[in-house]
Amino acid sequence: MNMIEIIKQAAIDAVKQSSPVNVVFGTVKSVSPLRIVIDQKLPLGEEDLILTSNVKDRKTKISFDNPSIKNVIKPYDMQDAPGSNYKISFQELARNEITIYDGLKAGEQVILLRTQGGQKYIVLDRM
Repeated sequence: MNMIEIIKQAAIDAVKQSSPVNVVFGTVKSVSPLRIVIDQKLPLGEEDLILTSNVKDRKTKISFDNPSIKNVIKPYDMQDAPGSNYKISFQELARNEITIYDGLKAGEQVILLRTQGGQKYIVLDRM
């Protein structure tokens, strides 16, 4: 290599190193254990991946914010006499915890961000 080629290569390497992340695409090969393959050859395991909430099961709370509803009729449950109804306040129903099942599945295509240095990959979302 001559001096000009060395300088060109050093400049290219410097630009690549200054880039904090690179976008890459992968395919989920298995879920347990989690394996994602990028570029048809590089397998990534759980230790290489950082999952965002977009790609994993999670619990969250929701509320039904509708001030026009004052009372809700609820059918009887095991504590009530059969056939009875009773009123409960809307506020009692307003906050509920739900589970969102967004975990990855084998065969899905995903978008990953490679962190600087290429040590970890952030699984951003599905395609």
